[in-house]
Amino acid sequence: MSTGVVMYSTAICPYCVRAERLLMSRGVQHIETIRIDLDESARERMIEKTGRRTVPQIFIGGTYVGGCDDLFALDKAGELQAMLGMSQTETQTTPI
Repeated sequence: MSTGVVMYSTAICPYCVRAERLLMSRGVQHIETIRIDLDESARERMIEKTGRRTVPQIFIGGTYVGGCDDLFALDKAGELQAMLGMSQTETQTTPI
């Protein structure tokens, strides 16, 4: 898979885990995780880029997706696969 996924997260974040599981179930093999609890400047960059203070904050192929609820809404609408650059037949259909 060529589309890069970047996720701002923290060590203890159930929404980050949920988002990661959904992405992995859709074929994502690698997620670049930026831990804002370990790097204050990363937190500041995340807020500057997204306008949000909560995690996760997810980017796919450089496009800002939003948080966990936004990611699940994209998936439900059938738009996540397109963002990931995969056809519907290449994705798993197992619900999370």
